[in-house]
Amino acid sequence: MHSISIADSKARDAKVRVNERIRAREIRVIDDEGNQLGIMTPAAAIAIAVERGLDLVEVSPTTVPPVCRILDYGKYLYQQKRKMHDARKRQTRIHVKEVKFRPKTEEHDYQFKRKHIERFLADGDKVKATIMFRGREMAHPEFGRRILDRIREELAESAIVEAEPRIEGRFMSMMLGAKKK
Repeated sequence: MHSISIADSKARDAKVRVNERIRAREIRVIDDEGNQLGIMTPAAAIAIAVERGLDLVEVSPTTVPPVCRILDYGKYLYQQKRKMHDARKRQTRIHVKEVKFRPKTEEHDYQFKRKHIERFLADGDKVKATIMFRGREMAHPEFGRRILDRIREELAESAIVEAEPRIEGRFMSMMLGAKKK
């Protein structure tokens, strides 16, 4: 039978109730093989669980009466942990790469950075193209806008604009994502 320390029980009490922590008067009990044993008191169900060397775990506290299973609680926790691990493993993470330009970026530097954007998009990442303004350059945001419009036109086949260009402080930025194939 699984024992729970007080610190562990407080952390888990909100999620799963085990053995003596089950407070309902009557519970529906399912044994370790999946067979329904019927509705009984928690004391009777705990006696059956102890007899089998297992734990009584409340799996559905909101139903009337609550549903409890007789199972190995340590094994149950391990299986839940593995399910969470596998779910996280299957998740795809999308990274946002940022490429910074200046309003006076030269042609070679522009081409070099544009190739980086193409590579990032091909890798499945999102790209935030940012124009950084300094001092009096803020008086002419149209220069930065031209660069972002040029990026949009040149990458029209491989990229889609997810967020239109907008100014935030001394930065103008636009978000790009890869087109679906």
